[in-house]
Amino acid sequence: MKKYTGSLLAVFSVAASWVLMPTTLLAHHSFAMYDRTIQYVFTGVVESLNPDPGHLQINFVLLNDERTALARDAKGARITWTVEMESAGVSAREGVSVGTFPRGTVFSVGLSPLRTGSLGGARVGALYRCPEGKAPAAGKHCDSVAGAIKSGNGELATASAIWAPTP
Repeated sequence: MKKYTGSLLAVFSVAASWVLMPTTLLAHHSFAMYDRTIQYVFTGVVESLNPDPGHLQINFVLLNDERTALARDAKGARITWTVEMESAGVSAREGVSVGTFPRGTVFSVGLSPLRTGSLGGARVGALYRCPEGKAPAAGKHCDSVAGAIKSGNGELATASAIWAPTP
């Protein structure tokens, strides 16, 4: 009987630890932190890529609407966003890695923004990388450039809203 009591106690201990686990640990893999009702589409220049095993992140500076220069806020600082994706391994299988998206790469991405208002979000749809030395025409994205390379499933997201920096 003691043998079964010990096994039963172990099962209840594991179950209790799951029930009592802090919700922040459980929420990490949810999309609750992102506003999935909004989709922005940006074209920018890779500043850095963080190939974290959990979630690959690309930090990028927006291009202006004319696609001729880096976008800047009212104080003259570059506007930098972060897009979070699946794991580095899954991203690499989709063609997104440090080698394929080095610093200076022009690309377009759709994302659902963070609810906090911070400049970051979760990727939506495929990414499009412009050919080296080519940028899209004013108001367009890399999916419109001949020779652009698609990474990921689906197409480039369709924007449901236009983001603008707060004054």
